[in-house]
Amino acid sequence: MAVQLNRHEVNRRRLQCSTCGLPNAQQKRFMSSRAEGKVLETVGVFEAPKQNGKYETGQLFLHSVFGYRGIVLFPWHARLYDRDITPPASDSKPETPGAHGSKEVKGKTHTYYQVLIDTRDCPHISQRSQTEAVTFLANHDDSRALYAIPGLDYVSHEDILPYNSTDQVPIQHELFERFLMFNPSKVPPFVARDTLRAWQEKNHPWLELSDVHRETTENIRVTVIPFYMGMREAQNSHVYWWRYCIRLENMGNEVVQLRERHWRIFSLSGTLETVRGRGVVGREPVLSKEQPAFQYSSHVSLQAPSGHM
Repeated sequence: MAVQLNRHEVNRRRLQCSTCGLPNAQQKRFMSSRAEGKVLETVGVFEAPKQNGKYETGQLFLHSVFGYRGIVLFPWHARLYDRDITPPASDSKPETPGAHGSKEVKGKTHTYYQVLIDTRDCPHISQRSQTEAVTFLANHDDSRALYAIPGLDYVSHEDILPYNSTDQVPIQHELFERFLMFNPSKVPPFVARDTLRAWQEKNHPWLELSDVHRETTENIRVTVIPFYMGMREAQNSHVYWWRYCIRLENMGNEVVQLRERHWRIFSLSGTLETVRGRGVVGREPVLSKEQPAFQYSSHVSLQAPSGHM
């Protein structure tokens, strides 16, 4: 699977960070569990997942894959290019973002959510997902410094396991009470403050999620989300920075381990870069039946506004 990188706007950037979670939360949907199942903690009452429509701001949930507790801030409508779906014979012409890869597909609208993650759960996901994975560039044009806001994530609609709680502060995060307030007359009973709306509007170019790519090969499903971070000048040339988030999921019964990465990075300017090495982000994750998923983020720079890898 190749992922195309397109710079749609000159100032389009991304911001965010984090994932965290608990093992076995998908089995105990009304509870979250500590490492090795030693402690079970009641967090609320499970609700039926929505098959249609979207979750509202303030919806509490457990992440179905990583098990962490979280709360929805607002939705994003992305284009999902799912190469596991066989397109109809009449759909022979793909949209441009999905044109590179082993299969040509058309994107379909899919809902993702910007969420806050309960900081109490972060230590329990460290071996399966980075806790400061979403980064953004400094505002200074001459700086390549990266910044991250801990405890923010993007979550697909099907990964939401909704629940409700009578606790007025059910999520521990430094932004929770700045962004949300308790209102028992509302459903869900947490509503957006003006500070959340202002933050969303101000940081929209950094936050927006637009394209998602997915493909399964030999029972390993790979999901990739690219984010354009911005352009910087270096040695009298322009450098375009991207962040990409990758989730690996073992859909089979055999235990597998990621031992090596091999990237071929093409830039619209005609340059080709090859990156090869052991593991990813310093790890060689094992994907088993008990812990089938691993998620990480990294960065890539191009010499042109567009390219693919």
